[in-house]
Amino acid sequence: MSGTSSHSPYLAVRDEWLARRTEEVLEPDLPIVDPHHHLWQRTGNDYLFHDLLADTQTGHNIVATVFVDCHSMYRKDGPAELRCIGETEFANGVAAMSASGLYGNLRACAGIISHVDLRRGARAGAVFDAQIAAGNGRFKGIRYQTGWDADPGIRNSRTDPTPELTRDKTWREGFRELAKRDLVFDAWLYHPQIGEIAELADAFPGTPIVLDHIGGPLGYAGYAGRHDEVRVAWKKSMAELAKRPNITVKVGGLGMAMGWFDFYRRPAPPNSRELADAFRPWVETTIELFGANRCMFESNFPVDKITSGYGILWNAFKVLAAKASPSEKTALFSGTASRVYKLALT
Repeated sequence: MSGTSSHSPYLAVRDEWLARRTEEVLEPDLPIVDPHHHLWQRTGNDYLFHDLLADTQTGHNIVATVFVDCHSMYRKDGPAELRCIGETEFANGVAAMSASGLYGNLRACAGIISHVDLRRGARAGAVFDAQIAAGNGRFKGIRYQTGWDADPGIRNSRTDPTPELTRDKTWREGFRELAKRDLVFDAWLYHPQIGEIAELADAFPGTPIVLDHIGGPLGYAGYAGRHDEVRVAWKKSMAELAKRPNITVKVGGLGMAMGWFDFYRRPAPPNSRELADAFRPWVETTIELFGANRCMFESNFPVDKITSGYGILWNAFKVLAAKASPSEKTALFSGTASRVYKLALT
């Protein structure tokens, strides 16, 4: 991410702190597809395949995952527009390791959401084709981070977006190349921009659009003292967005340092019920508006790992889904993600 503020959701993960809280796994047989995690090598904050394995082997039945764009392992050389292919090659290599079966039944990176610069307009088509080739059937689409806010204290997305980028004619020409290839679009933005995604969904009604992290409600900088106001505005925008049937929502990302919760500042990590109670207003509202068949729980690891361990987080989701019907529970934990990302799971 870029911007002038020092505020960042990407804080250091403290393994010793996380180890202070352990729990028995709830519903250990329930199949889970984790539709949103990253893999990267960053100074003091590595998260690679062995780290993902350690997290997914904490007792929950994680059957597959989806790797999501994080500017990881881009090519150093070659045309600038093609350097993003390195990320897909990297994730596909991890997927191949996982598919060998040497690491258990998990199919890590069964789906890959990488990046293409849509500001190239129609020329983005060639990059999409290269991504598809590199993904060996696992490349499912892209994420384009358009998070922007007029508040100078808010960190804008690393793509350095201009305001209302999704309305830009050339950007939409690039999006049309994605739509022509029947790919998925992951949207990461902030809650005042949710209306822009509704417009995009109207313009491309046949294209699946996944809203990341329940729409990015802002709770820091100029929004810090306006939590009730933000929640009302967010709910209104989400209710309008829910009218678009091609929209699904990733339910998670609430462990980021976005100004809502301060668990990562406490002496010990939260237990799953504390997390569930804190997240409940956001989670229940989202599922009520969109329905379980258009919602999917996500880990957003390692970003959300500043708040809790992997096992604790999925326990919290299971607490939140305790009253769901069997079909709703299947949708929330694996079905929606498998359908939207067209995962070939056996």
